[in-house]
Amino acid sequence: MKTPVKSMDYIESKPLHEFTEQAYLEYAMYVILDRALPNVADGLKPVQRRIIYAMNELSLNASAKHKKSARTVGDVLGKFHPHGDTACYEAMVHMAQPFSYRYPLIDGQGNWGSPDDPKSFAAMRYTEAKLTPYAEVLLGEIDSGTVDFVANFDGTLKEPRLLPARLPNLILNGSSGIAVGMATDIPPHNLREVADGLIHLIDNPDSTASDLMEFIKGPDFPTEAEIITPPSEILKIYETGQGMVRMRATFQKENGDIIINALPYQVSGARVIEQIAAQMQAKKLPMITDLRDESNHEDPTRILISVKSGRQDSERLMDHLFATTDLERSYRVNINIIGTNGSPGVSGMPALLSEWLSFRTETVRRRLLTRLEKVRDRLHVLDGLLIAFLNIDEVISIIRKNDEPKPILMERFGLSDRQAESILELKLRHLAKLEEFKIRSEKSELEKERDYLEKTLESPRKLKNLIKKEIRTDSDKYGDSRKSPIIERRQAQAITAQDASQSSDPVTVVLSEKGWVRMAKGHDIDPKNLSYKTGDSFREAALGKLSQPALFMDTMGRFYAISPNTLPSARGQGEPLSVKISIPEGAEIKHLIMGEPSKSIILASDEGYGFVTTLEELETRNKAGKAVLTLDENSLPVPPVFIENPEKDRIAAITSEGRMLIFSVSDLPVLQKGKGNKIIHIPNDRFLAGERLTSILILPQGCHMMLHSSKKPPVILKEANLEPYFGTRGRRGKHLPFGYEKAEMIEIICPGSASEMINPTQG
Repeated sequence: MKTPVKSMDYIESKPLHEFTEQAYLEYAMYVILDRALPNVADGLKPVQRRIIYAMNELSLNASAKHKKSARTVGDVLGKFHPHGDTACYEAMVHMAQPFSYRYPLIDGQGNWGSPDDPKSFAAMRYTEAKLTPYAEVLLGEIDSGTVDFVANFDGTLKEPRLLPARLPNLILNGSSGIAVGMATDIPPHNLREVADGLIHLIDNPDSTASDLMEFIKGPDFPTEAEIITPPSEILKIYETGQGMVRMRATFQKENGDIIINALPYQVSGARVIEQIAAQMQAKKLPMITDLRDESNHEDPTRILISVKSGRQDSERLMDHLFATTDLERSYRVNINIIGTNGSPGVSGMPALLSEWLSFRTETVRRRLLTRLEKVRDRLHVLDGLLIAFLNIDEVISIIRKNDEPKPILMERFGLSDRQAESILELKLRHLAKLEEFKIRSEKSELEKERDYLEKTLESPRKLKNLIKKEIRTDSDKYGDSRKSPIIERRQAQAITAQDASQSSDPVTVVLSEKGWVRMAKGHDIDPKNLSYKTGDSFREAALGKLSQPALFMDTMGRFYAISPNTLPSARGQGEPLSVKISIPEGAEIKHLIMGEPSKSIILASDEGYGFVTTLEELETRNKAGKAVLTLDENSLPVPPVFIENPEKDRIAAITSEGRMLIFSVSDLPVLQKGKGNKIIHIPNDRFLAGERLTSILILPQGCHMMLHSSKKPPVILKEANLEPYFGTRGRRGKHLPFGYEKAEMIEIICPGSASEMINPTQG
């Protein structure tokens, strides 16, 4: 009697934690290697590779007619990729969108989505597709023995494990994906730049990321928006394989309106309009009067922003929109790839390109070996055919008289099985005399090719030269100019609710002798004729825009910034500055200036030291101000002077003793703060005795001076007269003409422009 077998004997027992750990690990590796991460060799994920290969098998190359996308998806699912048709079709669409792929692999007809909504594509039964010319870079050598083929999911067909890419498609088109415990985000790059970098790397295998950046400037997205990431940060990305890239939309002014003509990568114009409109409804952007999307076929991106006034500060408005909308966007970079060893890992640019070159070198070697094998086989066959032609009558006789002529032919003429078989397969029409000449000609050509292949395979230098030549050829054929310019920009800042209500309307800020301040709209008022409190009078006025801060300088060299919008109207007598700012004890406000943040200015002390800076460096929201000009004891600041052309303008420094020195503005250092360098030399004993630097004048080239004195008629100092005053920065200078050392007024006269009057004693 047989003992019944219990079913439990076939059940394997394993602790639950071990089973779940192993099962999850297998699932994770499947997702990482077969779904989410691209391979360094061809830059494709399995589904993308299978779509491209299936289209190639359907003969849907660039010269073919388009075929229904459903046909392609059906072949991919039925033969190579047993997954959902929706996911497969989406992967296919992505490779056909010129706004998603830098170098699209698929040429589509029909609705394949739009930048505003990439997933608005039509169903696959409505669209048609074929491969683009660029796809030949991936498929051109597929039948040349370059890559291994593996069984498909059911073992009935073969599919390539990788595609034999002639260029590193991985960084040309980029890739993104989320696996288990890891992800990848690779930005696209310019084909010509990458090709030049590869050629340099072939010649210089030890090249660093810095060396490669001489050729590969940075990512190149399929949009004309600017990449504003500094080169130093791009270098870190190329060194480590990780970092962030920022893109910013581009705009231009047209008839007073702002036209946005390029958006960052994968940014929807409709979404941007929605974000701006939301701020308009919330009364955060009162300066905007209209917002329209005027995009069309000729101008794929054209967003119009109308502002209240043509004097509106468009740069400041756009700076706010960059900070608060998708007009500026950051992209994570994580070059996580599957290497040639089959393992995932993060790679820098030199290592990535070196690994791809190793793959390319092996691919070319396999292609040459496969071709060499075919050439040798054909030469072997041709040798047999020539023997047959030289002994044609005997060969025919053996074939006619014997039922099994092959062994007899092999024995009689010393032929191999391959040669004898090729002779027996000859057709009668190939027995003509002319055929012998064709065979000899073919044999001669193949012998040359065999010698070339053998020499190339034996010489690493020749193999490298061949790879470089092929890269150059593909670069010339498929390359194009950079689309995304790399321009370093300062960080965008959102404007506050208070700033948002400001505009670029002209204003005049007036400061009195006792430190009272007020603001008048426009530039056409006469501040000296305004009403002042008893015992008070006009001191200084500055012309600017409502959006520009009024900058006040005290006797200690500190600057204070006040928004004109917060100042009282000039219809009244104003209010004390002490209400707005905290002035240190012993200090008093000395000067007032306004202007564009980028405007250059000279700051100097009356002991003869100074430097060049910009108004942007003087701005501060701190009521206590910002220490900018360093002053020694008993020293005071001289009136700041604006510079129009820092490269060409000249400085005329004048002391209270009537000495003047003229030198180039470019001789002064550009600083954020400090004491600066010596402008004009005032001996210490002379300074203690009372000589001071009283004023600085800007003397443009081609301009001259007119000195005014109450005791004498005005005198003009032209270029020839000014020659003795030219010198090196820091010299003592020379006395002004006799009788004009204490000139009450100096006039700078430039042909074709208004003159400027300067009081040397008051600045």
